[in-house]
Amino acid sequence: MIAEERIDLFEGLHKAVESAAPDLLRGLLQAMVVAARSHGRNQIRSATTVRPRHPKDGQAPEAQQKPDMAVTTVAIPRPFLERARRKRPENLGAYDLYLRALPHTQSAMPEDAAIAIGYLEEALKLDPNYAVAHAALAVSRETRFRGAGFDEADRTEGVRHARLALALGTDDATALAYAAFTVLHLAHDFEAASGAIARALSLNGSCATALYWGAHIHAWSGDPVLAEDYANRALRLSPFDPLSYEGYVALGAVRLRLRRYDDAAACLAKAVQANPRFSVLYALQASVLAMAGRLEEANALARRLLELEPTFHTLAFLEFARFVKPETREAFALAFRQAGLPE
Repeated sequence: MIAEERIDLFEGLHKAVESAAPDLLRGLLQAMVVAARSHGRNQIRSATTVRPRHPKDGQAPEAQQKPDMAVTTVAIPRPFLERARRKRPENLGAYDLYLRALPHTQSAMPEDAAIAIGYLEEALKLDPNYAVAHAALAVSRETRFRGAGFDEADRTEGVRHARLALALGTDDATALAYAAFTVLHLAHDFEAASGAIARALSLNGSCATALYWGAHIHAWSGDPVLAEDYANRALRLSPFDPLSYEGYVALGAVRLRLRRYDDAAACLAKAVQANPRFSVLYALQASVLAMAGRLEEANALARRLLELEPTFHTLAFLEFARFVKPETREAFALAFRQAGLPE
């Protein structure tokens, strides 16, 4: 296994346990990543080749047989160099607070987002330039804006932290991906969002977070073919990811845009299974079932949505979702009424 693959392995293990492992295990895995990265750089510097020396006239035979050891230059692809130079958090306390916040950013529900916001604001007091903490805080503000009354202060702060993450995290695929999602939802800036996803995937084409959010961004606002590709790649790469529901949402949105409503409903049912606490998923599934003429099922899902989010109103949600293609928003408006959701 080459050095870069070994680094990927340790970083993959670190990501897999970072939200659940005890502190000791998290620290051990972090040390393994640092050691692997250091070993990889040393391995690159010491790369050598053996070139046989051509015999010269009059040279003794035993001298002719000695190999000539010569150090050669190894061409390293630019993304690998950028990754090796990537700056880790200056403050391990900030990193620990980020890890504590992470599980609370993933349910997409405002009560969890409030917990995440507390941890992340403390992390940024310790390290104001911590890009991925800014990005996670932006996502948490977006969750609270959408799910807790559309407070303009949450929108403003969400956009501010997302822009900071884009500026500070130019070499961090995860920070770019989370910031991309937020600038789409809160600033309706598709160009910035899609550009950040492209940058993230140029840094790390196997970043599941970038693939999931890229699928989301293009499914609702951009290229449906690209959305389908990103979603399928993400689900193959990380099928049990906390963001896996976004892959199914993207696939459902693509089928909705093609007016394949039963197929869209099937994809959204998988999204609900992957994140059953996220109330918006029930609204999406209910709407496509209504579009398919399956009103009894749509009404049942609408009731479940209101159990999870009693304050849900379709007009406010559709105003929030102005990043969605206009023809899709119009279809949602009619389907929400058919499903029995309050305006």
